[in-house]
Amino acid sequence: MLSTGLVTAAYVVAAILFILALGGLSNQEKAKRAIWYGIVGMALAVGATVLSPGVGGYVIILAAIVIGGAGGAFVAGKVQMTQMPELVAGFHSLVGLAAVFIGLNADIEMGRALAAKADGTVDQLAGFAATIAKKSPVELNILKVELFLGIFIGAITFTGSIVAYGKLAGKISSSALTLPFRHQINLLAVVLCLALGWLYLGGAGIWTMLLVTVIAGAIGWHLIMAIGGADMPVVVSMLNSYSGWAAAAIGFTLGNDLLIVTGALVGASGAILSYIMCKGMNRSFVSVILGGWGGEAQASSEGPEGEMIAIDADGVASALNDADSVVIVPGYGMAVAQAQGSVSELTRKLRAAGKTVRFAIHPVAGRLPGHMNVLLAEAKVPYDIVLEMEEINDDFPQTDVVIVIGANDIVNPAAQEDPGSPIAGMPVLEVWKARQVFICKRGRGTGYSGIENPLFFRENSRMFYGDAKASMDALLPHLG
Repeated sequence: MLSTGLVTAAYVVAAILFILALGGLSNQEKAKRAIWYGIVGMALAVGATVLSPGVGGYVIILAAIVIGGAGGAFVAGKVQMTQMPELVAGFHSLVGLAAVFIGLNADIEMGRALAAKADGTVDQLAGFAATIAKKSPVELNILKVELFLGIFIGAITFTGSIVAYGKLAGKISSSALTLPFRHQINLLAVVLCLALGWLYLGGAGIWTMLLVTVIAGAIGWHLIMAIGGADMPVVVSMLNSYSGWAAAAIGFTLGNDLLIVTGALVGASGAILSYIMCKGMNRSFVSVILGGWGGEAQASSEGPEGEMIAIDADGVASALNDADSVVIVPGYGMAVAQAQGSVSELTRKLRAAGKTVRFAIHPVAGRLPGHMNVLLAEAKVPYDIVLEMEEINDDFPQTDVVIVIGANDIVNPAAQEDPGSPIAGMPVLEVWKARQVFICKRGRGTGYSGIENPLFFRENSRMFYGDAKASMDALLPHLG
């Protein structure tokens, strides 16, 4: 068992490692080292907590660690990169559920402590109940507020994350559920939760928190059901922030400083990332969490003019052989097809032929921030040719060939040209300004968000139909 001083020192070191981990994840070259910072920090935090003074039940704790570790290893070995967004959403739900369970358990322990005070048997208490018994009435009220916040945020995070998982995994329709008076319904539910919290603070029993759990869970379900597929990347980031604040609330409840710091780091970083993504889509964060794109807005035109013209591998390869500059725009279709290796080989062959090849990454490409960057790094595409939207958008008029691989909204000119479009005002990659554009798609569908793309009908655009990996592989023999 460690002394209190050693536990505190371990927590400080773990907190520093967590900060270094978050900072390192902003750069591909430092990301692997950052992951190890996080792993070591978490191992240190768990070890120090388990060995803290007053902690017992080591058999149960060890069993929980073994079961949880085995489950994590199983999931890590089975999950594909394309499933990372829904995996993250699933993990967020567990954090929310933990916050609810800890809050309800803390209320039970509070009841034990108050009963022991009334009976004069405080000296028989141990663990968390003994800590609660030492609190003054004011401190108990503060604890109740912490419990309420942890349960409220945790329940919203739990059900919201489950819905997000279902939408990302295709188990729930990605379209928005727009009930009549949905905002008023959500507001009424929040007011009911606040009223129950006030009753709880006034001495009402655990039944109030059980009702808060149910109502807040319904709020989380309804909030995310009302958000359409195009906003799912922001939703995942937003739920990440929620899970952080839920963890911070747990930390206050348990008096665990490291959990407070870690929860605040996750909550703040998730909120900042959500803001960055909303800015990248020209969206208001408040409008996203209260509704999102759900198809309510209608495009001002009846539909794109022209027709989609298909092209085969020979035609695309011929254009690439004649081109001096090529820009590749990856999207979720590349992830689904696991085509990053083939794209990397295509890049290698084009560069070996003396052509300038670069990648254009939109802030919300894929289903998770950084999704495309991770896939390209995995395929060993050089970091220095992977550019953000702001770095490359002005270069498209001087680009000979653009290859769009499984992307839709992030290259949609309607964002700039159609005020009635659901994505009007969203910053997009202006690929249509290039000399030739080839769009690699499985079929003629509108993509995950269900929004039509006029790019596919442009005179300088050609549709390269087929599985992304098979299509890229088909190009390789014809190059050079």
